[in-house]
Amino acid sequence: MQHLKETPKRSKTDKPKVTILSAFKTIIWPRRKLVFLGLLLIVIRSISGLILPWQSKVLLDDVVPNKDFDQLYVLIAIVITAITVQAVTSFALTKILSVQAQYLISELRAQVQKKVLSLPISFFDNTKSGALVSRIMSDVEGVRNLIGTGLVQLVGGTFTAIISMIILIKLNAWMTLFVFVPLSIFAIIALKAFKYIRPIFRTRGKINAEVKGRLTETLAGVRVIKAFNAEEQENKVFEKGVNDIFQNVKKSLTATAFMTSSSTFLIGVATTGIMGIGGYYMIEGSMTSGEFLFFTLVLGFMIAPIVQMSNIGSQLTEALAGLDRTEELMNLTAEEDDDNRTIQLEALKGDLIFKDVSFEYEKDKPVLHNISFNAPSGSVVALVGSSGSGKSTIAGLSATFLNPKSGTITIDGKDLSQVKLQSFRKNLGVVLQDEFLFEGTIRDNIMFPRPNATEAQLQNAVKAAYVNEFTDRFDEGLETLIGERGVKLSGGQRQRIAIARAILADPKVIILDEATSNLDTESEGLIQKSLSELTNNRTTIVIAHRLSTIKKADQILVIENGRIVERGNHDELLKAEGRYYDLYTFQAKI
Repeated sequence: MQHLKETPKRSKTDKPKVTILSAFKTIIWPRRKLVFLGLLLIVIRSISGLILPWQSKVLLDDVVPNKDFDQLYVLIAIVITAITVQAVTSFALTKILSVQAQYLISELRAQVQKKVLSLPISFFDNTKSGALVSRIMSDVEGVRNLIGTGLVQLVGGTFTAIISMIILIKLNAWMTLFVFVPLSIFAIIALKAFKYIRPIFRTRGKINAEVKGRLTETLAGVRVIKAFNAEEQENKVFEKGVNDIFQNVKKSLTATAFMTSSSTFLIGVATTGIMGIGGYYMIEGSMTSGEFLFFTLVLGFMIAPIVQMSNIGSQLTEALAGLDRTEELMNLTAEEDDDNRTIQLEALKGDLIFKDVSFEYEKDKPVLHNISFNAPSGSVVALVGSSGSGKSTIAGLSATFLNPKSGTITIDGKDLSQVKLQSFRKNLGVVLQDEFLFEGTIRDNIMFPRPNATEAQLQNAVKAAYVNEFTDRFDEGLETLIGERGVKLSGGQRQRIAIARAILADPKVIILDEATSNLDTESEGLIQKSLSELTNNRTTIVIAHRLSTIKKADQILVIENGRIVERGNHDELLKAEGRYYDLYTFQAKI
């Protein structure tokens, strides 16, 4: 697939500018065979369009004065043939270029989506999902004007205008020169207007993305909005967003209206002049009425494309502005683009070691300080502590969602910062507190990591996670549709599906992020049985608020303010009567 060439990451002030030349090289030139065929059809269509004005002159100057019926029949046949050619070439142009433009849009969308999924987790933490949807789906749409209707109008109109000008000069050079002056003034105005409009289109893309992002959040959080009676508040936020879009569109419409009114005025001046000069030449006898009609009709063929340039120019400007934003996205550094990641993991045991690991989300604001611990293959390491102590950050580092600022994390003795992510993550399983399920069936969600798994493997995962405990009561069983994010299921049911998904993936390293914190006692009991099956012979990092769930952990790390303040197993930490003892005895009283 062709796309705008990826370059090193830009600074915020270095805004990319896609030019017509760069768009030609990356979008049009790779499709040159189809484009050249389209250009040939444009030429044929343009020439056939000039037949009618030419035959109108013949009709008035030759056929009618001579009362030549035979020539009239020939003239009609020529005009009908020309019209037929125009119709056929127009159909072929739509079939070839417009369809190709839509294919290109789908191709670019796929490329942008692929690029977005290759970006690190930190990118998604700072970007609204709705904004990304807008950038993937909307920003590339303008490309149709580079290879579809916009290209047809631009090239076809330019060719027609040039041929028309040559004909007009031969008919009457002075009349043509008179027309050329106001048209040149209009061209200068249009170029300045396009330069003014392009930043407006770029800003419009950003505003659209922000509004769509907020709208996506609003729809996803509709239960929270209704629970807090916050509809009016959200309405005001959305109204402000759509008003910002309106103000942006108003600016571009003002520029476009100025171009349109300028063209109307200048063409009116030219037309008035042509009437006067043409009338003078016809009275003088140096121009026939047929020649004057021919001149005015051909003049229309020359002026119409130039006037259309205001519309075409706006389309092309919008297309380039969208490609600007697409290029910004394509230029971001993907996770796998790190040249240091050269190690391909083969057979993974799962020995995970943190050595003096520190991390910060913002410069000079560390959240982890010199974290060191060993998680041997098959062991369970539990992380406990108050909210904000750094537990989830350690889990994120273990899953390679984050990279340490200093220190090293190794897997089987290999520096995780040098390991190819794909080779590690195919051995990784993650179960979160609020697990994400996709819209579809229970079967689809469990088989998500291994769509080619056998029925026996699926059933083993279903039984191990006690999913069959509730699916056997459903009429559709595993084929039950669960709705968006699994809204039709209880929290315990969603968690068991997530655990079954992780069991089916058969990872060597498991991250459990508070997987039982929001469940009732009955559901927790079943989840604990599921987790026992999941963690068997797998290296497991567990974050838990309910300390009763981690009594059997091989090692418990107590995290406070980004530091390990205690470590040991359940019995050892209770005997020490430190921070873990305080947390455990406090929960036992509740």
